[in-house]
Amino acid sequence: MGTHRIAGLWAVLLTTLITLTGALPVHAYDNPELLPDHPTPVIDLAKAFTDPQRSSLEKRLNDVEASTGWKLRVLTQYERTPGRAVKEFWGLDESSLLLVADPRGGNLLNFNVGDAFFALMPRTYWVELQTRFGNQYYVKEHGEDGAIVDALNAVEVCLERGGCQVVPGLPLEQWLWTLTTSAVGGLIAGFAAYPRKEGETVAWAWLLLLSPLWVMLFGVFGIAPVITRTSDILPIVRNGVGFLAGAVVAYLIAQATVGRRLNQEPES
Repeated sequence: MGTHRIAGLWAVLLTTLITLTGALPVHAYDNPELLPDHPTPVIDLAKAFTDPQRSSLEKRLNDVEASTGWKLRVLTQYERTPGRAVKEFWGLDESSLLLVADPRGGNLLNFNVGDAFFALMPRTYWVELQTRFGNQYYVKEHGEDGAIVDALNAVEVCLERGGCQVVPGLPLEQWLWTLTTSAVGGLIAGFAAYPRKEGETVAWAWLLLLSPLWVMLFGVFGIAPVITRTSDILPIVRNGVGFLAGAVVAYLIAQATVGRRLNQEPES
Protein backbone atom coordinates (compact mmCIF):
# COMPACT_ATOMS: atom_id res chain seq x y z
CA MET A 1 0.00 0.00 0.00
CA GLY A 2 2.89 2.40 0.85
CA THR A 3 4.53 1.75 -2.52
CA HIS A 4 1.30 2.54 -4.36
CA ARG A 5 0.91 5.77 -2.43
CA ILE A 6 4.46 6.86 -3.21
CA ALA A 7 3.96 6.03 -6.90
CA GLY A 8 0.73 7.99 -6.88
CA LEU A 9 2.42 11.00 -5.30
CA TRP A 10 5.20 10.89 -7.91
CA ALA A 11 2.61 10.73 -10.68
CA VAL A 12 0.83 13.79 -9.31
CA LEU A 13 4.13 15.63 -8.94
CA LEU A 14 5.25 14.83 -12.48
CA THR A 15 1.86 15.85 -13.89
CA THR A 16 2.03 19.14 -12.01
CA LEU A 17 5.57 19.83 -13.27
CA ILE A 18 4.59 19.07 -16.85
CA THR A 19 1.53 21.32 -16.55
CA LEU A 20 3.53 24.19 -15.08
CA THR A 21 6.26 23.79 -17.68
CA GLY A 22 3.72 23.88 -20.48
CA ALA A 23 2.07 26.94 -18.94
CA LEU A 24 5.25 29.01 -18.83
CA PRO A 25 4.84 32.17 -20.92
CA VAL A 26 6.69 32.26 -24.20
CA HIS A 27 8.42 35.50 -23.28
CA ALA A 28 10.45 33.65 -20.63
CA TYR A 29 12.78 32.55 -23.43
CA ASP A 30 15.24 34.46 -25.58
CA ASN A 31 14.44 34.63 -29.29
CA PRO A 32 16.81 37.29 -30.64
CA GLU A 33 16.17 36.17 -34.22
CA LEU A 34 12.81 37.97 -34.03
CA LEU A 35 14.45 41.31 -33.29
CA PRO A 36 14.65 43.87 -36.11
CA ASP A 37 18.00 44.61 -37.74
CA HIS A 38 17.74 48.35 -37.09
CA PRO A 39 17.09 50.55 -34.02
CA THR A 40 13.40 51.14 -33.40
CA PRO A 41 11.22 51.77 -30.32
CA VAL A 42 8.41 49.61 -31.73
CA ILE A 43 8.49 45.88 -32.49
CA ASP A 44 5.15 45.00 -34.05
CA LEU A 45 5.14 41.21 -34.38
CA ALA A 46 1.34 41.03 -34.03
CA LYS A 47 0.83 43.58 -36.85
CA ALA A 48 -1.35 45.79 -34.69
CA PHE A 49 -0.31 48.88 -36.68
CA THR A 50 -0.28 49.82 -40.33
CA ASP A 51 3.08 50.94 -41.71
CA PRO A 52 2.19 54.66 -41.48
CA GLN A 53 0.90 54.19 -37.92
CA ARG A 54 4.07 52.41 -36.88
CA SER A 55 6.29 55.04 -38.46
CA SER A 56 4.36 57.83 -36.74
CA LEU A 57 4.56 56.06 -33.37
CA GLU A 58 8.28 55.43 -33.78
CA LYS A 59 8.91 59.11 -34.45
CA ARG A 60 6.79 60.15 -31.50
CA LEU A 61 8.51 57.82 -29.03
CA ASN A 62 11.93 58.88 -30.30
CA ASP A 63 10.95 62.53 -29.80
CA VAL A 64 9.79 61.81 -26.25
CA GLU A 65 13.09 60.16 -25.41
CA ALA A 66 15.11 62.98 -27.00
CA SER A 67 13.21 65.71 -25.14
CA THR A 68 12.64 64.07 -21.74
CA GLY A 69 15.06 61.15 -21.41
CA TRP A 70 12.26 58.67 -20.72
CA LYS A 71 12.36 55.59 -22.91
CA LEU A 72 8.96 54.31 -24.00
CA ARG A 73 9.01 51.03 -25.90
CA VAL A 74 6.24 48.96 -27.50
CA LEU A 75 6.22 45.24 -28.24
CA THR A 76 3.18 43.58 -29.82
CA GLN A 77 3.22 39.82 -29.95
CA TYR A 78 1.07 36.81 -30.72
CA GLU A 79 2.58 33.31 -30.46
CA ARG A 80 5.98 34.66 -31.53
CA THR A 81 8.00 36.84 -29.16
CA PRO A 82 11.65 37.81 -28.71
CA GLY A 83 11.16 37.40 -24.96
CA ARG A 84 13.93 38.66 -22.71
CA ALA A 85 16.10 39.52 -25.71
CA VAL A 86 14.34 42.90 -25.91
CA LYS A 87 15.98 43.98 -22.65
CA GLU A 88 19.44 44.01 -24.21
CA PHE A 89 18.16 45.21 -27.61
CA TRP A 90 16.57 48.31 -26.07
CA GLY A 91 18.89 48.67 -23.10
CA LEU A 92 15.95 48.74 -20.71
CA ASP A 93 16.76 50.41 -17.41
CA GLU A 94 15.04 52.22 -14.53
CA SER A 95 13.97 55.03 -16.89
CA SER A 96 12.34 52.67 -19.39
CA LEU A 97 8.73 51.67 -19.87
CA LEU A 98 7.98 48.57 -21.93
CA LEU A 99 4.39 48.18 -23.09
CA VAL A 100 3.69 44.59 -24.16
CA ALA A 101 0.49 44.06 -26.13
CA ASP A 102 -0.60 40.44 -26.28
CA PRO A 103 -4.27 39.63 -27.06
CA ARG A 104 -4.06 36.06 -25.77
CA GLY A 105 -4.75 37.07 -22.18
CA GLY A 106 -7.81 38.64 -20.64
CA ASN A 107 -6.21 42.06 -20.90
CA LEU A 108 -4.33 43.30 -23.96
CA LEU A 109 -1.81 45.47 -22.13
CA ASN A 110 1.04 44.62 -19.81
CA PHE A 111 3.62 47.07 -18.48
CA ASN A 112 7.24 46.51 -17.49
CA VAL A 113 7.85 49.67 -15.51
CA GLY A 114 11.28 51.02 -14.61
CA ASP A 115 11.75 52.00 -10.97
CA ALA A 116 12.20 55.69 -11.79
CA PHE A 117 8.62 55.87 -13.07
CA PHE A 118 7.21 55.01 -9.64
CA ALA A 119 8.44 58.34 -8.30
CA LEU A 120 5.97 60.01 -10.69
CA MET A 121 3.16 57.46 -10.99
CA PRO A 122 2.39 54.96 -8.20
CA ARG A 123 1.72 51.28 -8.78
CA THR A 124 -2.03 51.85 -8.60
CA TYR A 125 -1.69 54.15 -11.62
CA TRP A 126 -0.37 51.31 -13.78
CA VAL A 127 -3.14 48.97 -12.63
CA GLU A 128 -5.75 51.58 -13.58
CA LEU A 129 -3.97 52.23 -16.89
CA GLN A 130 -4.08 48.54 -17.76
CA THR A 131 -7.71 48.00 -16.77
CA ARG A 132 -8.97 51.15 -18.50
CA PHE A 133 -7.30 50.77 -21.90
CA GLY A 134 -6.54 47.07 -22.07
CA ASN A 135 -9.93 45.56 -21.28
CA GLN A 136 -11.74 43.66 -24.02
CA TYR A 137 -14.54 46.21 -24.38
CA TYR A 138 -12.15 49.10 -24.93
CA VAL A 139 -10.05 47.10 -27.38
CA LYS A 140 -13.15 46.02 -29.28
CA GLU A 141 -14.33 49.63 -29.59
CA HIS A 142 -11.00 51.31 -30.33
CA GLY A 143 -8.89 48.48 -31.75
CA GLU A 144 -5.56 47.20 -30.48
CA ASP A 145 -3.73 50.12 -32.05
CA GLY A 146 -6.08 52.62 -30.39
CA ALA A 147 -5.72 50.98 -26.98
CA ILE A 148 -1.92 51.06 -27.20
CA VAL A 149 -1.75 54.66 -28.41
CA ASP A 150 -4.28 55.90 -25.84
CA ALA A 151 -2.36 54.25 -23.00
CA LEU A 152 0.87 55.87 -24.20
CA ASN A 153 -0.92 59.22 -24.48
CA ALA A 154 -1.92 58.99 -20.82
CA VAL A 155 1.69 58.24 -19.82
CA GLU A 156 3.03 61.15 -21.87
CA VAL A 157 0.51 63.54 -20.32
CA CYS A 158 1.65 62.53 -16.84
CA LEU A 159 5.32 62.90 -17.77
CA GLU A 160 4.60 66.42 -18.99
CA ARG A 161 2.77 67.22 -15.74
CA GLY A 162 5.61 65.89 -13.64
CA GLY A 163 3.59 62.94 -12.36
CA CYS A 164 0.03 61.70 -11.73
CA GLN A 165 -1.66 59.82 -8.94
CA VAL A 166 -4.46 58.61 -11.22
CA VAL A 167 -4.86 58.12 -14.96
CA PRO A 168 -5.99 61.37 -16.65
CA GLY A 169 -9.36 61.44 -18.38
CA LEU A 170 -12.85 60.51 -17.24
CA PRO A 171 -14.40 57.56 -19.10
CA LEU A 172 -18.16 57.60 -19.55
CA GLU A 173 -18.75 54.55 -17.36
CA GLN A 174 -16.69 56.05 -14.55
CA TRP A 175 -18.52 59.37 -14.75
CA LEU A 176 -21.88 57.54 -14.67
CA TRP A 177 -20.73 55.81 -11.50
CA THR A 178 -19.82 59.16 -9.88
CA LEU A 179 -23.19 60.58 -10.97
CA THR A 180 -24.98 57.62 -9.39
CA THR A 181 -23.15 57.96 -6.08
CA SER A 182 -23.86 61.70 -6.08
CA ALA A 183 -27.59 61.10 -6.59
CA VAL A 184 -27.66 58.43 -3.86
CA GLY A 185 -25.87 60.82 -1.52
CA GLY A 186 -28.53 63.40 -2.32
CA LEU A 187 -31.32 60.93 -1.54
CA ILE A 188 -29.82 60.21 1.87
CA ALA A 189 -29.32 63.91 2.60
CA GLY A 190 -32.89 64.73 1.53
CA PHE A 191 -34.35 61.96 3.65
CA ALA A 192 -32.31 63.11 6.64
CA ALA A 193 -33.36 66.74 6.20
CA TYR A 194 -37.14 66.36 6.07
CA PRO A 195 -38.85 67.99 9.10
CA ARG A 196 -39.88 65.78 11.96
CA LYS A 197 -41.25 68.50 14.26
CA GLU A 198 -44.03 70.98 13.77
CA GLY A 199 -42.73 74.30 12.48
CA GLU A 200 -39.41 72.79 11.43
CA THR A 201 -38.21 73.25 7.84
CA VAL A 202 -34.96 71.25 7.89
CA ALA A 203 -34.00 68.62 10.45
CA TRP A 204 -30.44 69.83 10.89
CA ALA A 205 -29.68 67.34 13.65
CA TRP A 206 -30.54 64.39 11.40
CA LEU A 207 -28.75 65.97 8.44
CA LEU A 208 -25.58 66.30 10.49
CA LEU A 209 -26.01 62.84 12.00
CA LEU A 210 -26.05 61.22 8.53
CA SER A 211 -23.47 63.57 7.05
CA PRO A 212 -20.61 61.02 7.08
CA LEU A 213 -22.64 58.85 4.72
CA TRP A 214 -23.92 61.42 2.22
CA VAL A 215 -20.67 63.43 2.27
CA MET A 216 -18.71 60.28 1.47
CA LEU A 217 -21.03 59.33 -1.39
CA PHE A 218 -21.13 62.83 -2.87
CA GLY A 219 -17.67 64.14 -2.01
CA VAL A 220 -15.39 61.10 -1.99
CA PHE A 221 -17.07 58.99 -4.66
CA GLY A 222 -18.95 61.64 -6.61
CA ILE A 223 -16.64 64.67 -6.88
CA ALA A 224 -13.09 63.58 -5.98
CA PRO A 225 -12.68 61.07 -8.85
CA VAL A 226 -13.79 63.79 -11.30
CA ILE A 227 -11.53 66.63 -10.19
CA THR A 228 -8.48 64.33 -10.01
CA ARG A 229 -8.95 63.12 -13.59
CA THR A 230 -10.18 66.11 -15.56
CA SER A 231 -10.31 69.90 -15.42
CA ASP A 232 -13.67 69.91 -17.20
CA ILE A 233 -16.26 71.64 -15.03
CA LEU A 234 -19.29 70.08 -16.72
CA PRO A 235 -19.14 66.66 -14.97
CA ILE A 236 -18.87 68.42 -11.61
CA VAL A 237 -21.92 70.57 -12.40
CA ARG A 238 -23.88 67.51 -13.50
CA ASN A 239 -22.97 65.60 -10.35
CA GLY A 240 -23.98 68.60 -8.25
CA VAL A 241 -27.33 68.76 -10.00
CA GLY A 242 -27.74 65.01 -9.47
CA PHE A 243 -27.07 65.45 -5.75
CA LEU A 244 -29.54 68.34 -5.43
CA ALA A 245 -32.18 66.52 -7.46
CA GLY A 246 -31.86 63.43 -5.28
CA ALA A 247 -32.06 65.54 -2.13
CA VAL A 248 -35.18 67.43 -3.27
CA VAL A 249 -36.96 64.26 -4.39
CA ALA A 250 -36.22 62.43 -1.13
CA TYR A 251 -37.20 65.48 0.94
CA LEU A 252 -40.54 65.93 -0.81
CA ILE A 253 -41.42 62.23 -0.76
CA ALA A 254 -40.54 61.90 2.93
CA GLN A 255 -42.47 65.04 3.81
CA ALA A 256 -45.52 63.95 1.81
CA THR A 257 -45.44 60.50 3.40
CA VAL A 258 -45.30 61.90 6.92
CA GLY A 259 -48.06 64.41 6.16
CA ARG A 260 -50.30 61.67 4.79
CA ARG A 261 -49.78 59.57 7.90
CA LEU A 262 -50.63 62.50 10.16
CA ASN A 263 -53.84 63.15 8.22
CA GLN A 264 -54.88 59.54 8.54
CA GLU A 265 -54.43 59.46 12.31
CA PRO A 266 -57.80 59.72 14.15
CA GLU A 267 -58.33 62.74 16.31
CA SER A 268 -58.36 62.01 20.02
